[in-house]
Amino acid sequence: MNLIFMGPPGAGKGTQARRIAEKYGIPQLSTGDMLRAAVKAGTPVGLQAKAAMESGGLVTDAIVVGIIGDRIGEADCANGFILDGFPRTVGQAEALDTMLTERGLKIDQVIDITAADEALVSRITGRRTCGKCGEGYHIEHKAPAVENVCDKCGGALVTRADDTEETVRNRLTVYHAQTAPVLNFYRGKGEIKVVDGMQDMNVVFDALCAIIG
Repeated sequence: MNLIFMGPPGAGKGTQARRIAEKYGIPQLSTGDMLRAAVKAGTPVGLQAKAAMESGGLVTDAIVVGIIGDRIGEADCANGFILDGFPRTVGQAEALDTMLTERGLKIDQVIDITAADEALVSRITGRRTCGKCGEGYHIEHKAPAVENVCDKCGGALVTRADDTEETVRNRLTVYHAQTAPVLNFYRGKGEIKVVDGMQDMNVVFDALCAIIG
């Protein structure tokens, strides 16, 4: 089962992808993680990526899709994979389709985990993380017993630099501008399913499992 999880920042696609990966025994693939691993391993496409980054240029869609192609050829992807937050543009979606077709593969489900912008702003700006052990909190939904103090280790809670309201709104604007065409691309192919990401986490998970089967 080859899956793509899409959704705006804070909609919970990363969390749900991890749960689905564990349940179905297929890896969750992050393009950032794959890119770093390919560069470190010195694969041919990793060397291309390294050269692009060292020259100050952008890593092209062809390089990113090449890295994905290398990764899905590994043994743990034999039963499928989850792409979390990729593709981000129609060009990437087209390149991904071409690469998969050449390998006799296809995307089985594209799942859009949706959420309203204002709810996402509240969800993301309310996040706090323990600077010592990494435990996550939320000022409304998972507040610590003592304000700004981790229940687990007593460390101080911090707000991530990219969790400010201005940054979150900018990220949402970029997401909508770039990703709406991608959703339309897959919608036109009849490959997209929609799940309301503002529901309880377990309800969302059950809905995803019902789609995946």
